[in-house]
Amino acid sequence: MRSIDGRGLFTGTGLIIAGLTTTLVALFIPIWSYADRSGTGVDTLNAETVSTSFGPLSAQDREFVTKVRLAGLWELPAGQQAEERGTTRSVRTAGEHLVEGHTFLDARVRSVAARLGLELPNQPSEQQRAWLATLSAARGEEYDRQFANILRAAHGKVFGLVAQVRANTRNSLVRGLADDANTTVLDHITVLEATGLVDFDALARDAASASAPPLTYSPAPPGPKASPSPPVPATPTPTYSLPPAATARPPEDGAESGGAQGGDN
Repeated sequence: MRSIDGRGLFTGTGLIIAGLTTTLVALFIPIWSYADRSGTGVDTLNAETVSTSFGPLSAQDREFVTKVRLAGLWELPAGQQAEERGTTRSVRTAGEHLVEGHTFLDARVRSVAARLGLELPNQPSEQQRAWLATLSAARGEEYDRQFANILRAAHGKVFGLVAQVRANTRNSLVRGLADDANTTVLDHITVLEATGLVDFDALARDAASASAPPLTYSPAPPGPKASPSPPVPATPTPTYSLPPAATARPPEDGAESGGAQGGDN
């Protein structure tokens, strides 16, 4: 029978101790990394949230307010155009709904932004101007088809954001705005689909192939500032008008917080 000398016993004991040490390190590293690391979702939320008399205002809340304003800056003119160019009653009706809905929603978002001290854009984004240019170049049945599908795709994308903001916001003004936006967007989706021109297969393909867009959160309110400029027409000779220019003013002291829950909901 083979005997085990002292050196072999030491080597075997060392291997066992090394194995136990490695196991303990593997167990404690995850605990340390998750307990002490920064940059988690909650950390980001806290860092990007500011206090207001209407409740915490997150970066997503500010982005939502900006996007509501941007939607009106191009969808209201698109609705006016559809009222004039639509070759069917259903397309003209959809245009009427867009004009009515965004006239109301733009007034709401301007009021909310002013009470929160947020600055709003006064002209559509580059992508929105491109959509308006596509519609302006179309005529007849081609115009009807482009109008129904461009506007339906845009409303479908914003619909998810409205639901997410409504579910998660802690700000009463943003919550009320999300309620109004949800009602308006759903109405517009319904009347656009009622034209019978929406390509649902194309919508499904686009949704399946689209990657998540980069977040472009609006900055925290810097304080009262005038809007950068008046609205700029989307084309040199438009047949429609943009909503009035937006300005920001500081939240009113005292009495505003008392009406946070009811006045704008």
